[in-house]
Amino acid sequence: MLTSAKLFQLLNESIVLLLGALLILLAVSGRVGLPTRPAALIAVGIVFLYWGARAWTRRGPAAPHCSSKIRAGSLALVGALILGVPVLPVRCIPLLLGLAGAVLVLRGTLGAIFFTRSE
Repeated sequence: MLTSAKLFQLLNESIVLLLGALLILLAVSGRVGLPTRPAALIAVGIVFLYWGARAWTRRGPAAPHCSSKIRAGSLALVGALILGVPVLPVRCIPLLLGLAGAVLVLRGTLGAIFFTRSE
């Protein structure tokens, strides 16, 4: 039977999937450029890296081991890709956004697969 915690986990994975699709859409449209406040983008990248490292060292009570490692690794990888946006040339920004979106889509898909197998 589905509990509210399980439904919330499925909702989280679907939101991550949609966020990744949005990043891919932004990358494909080509309407992205260098941010006006790169310090905020660097802060977001550092926060993602921190959350990834924290999730890697901490294991949730009911989460399978490989599922928690996938979540942690995807957060750290997206954080590293976001940190690369203000550093690399402008022509690389759509590629970085597309890669970050693909990582999030893959994470959302794998999270949904692990969710259905754990049921």
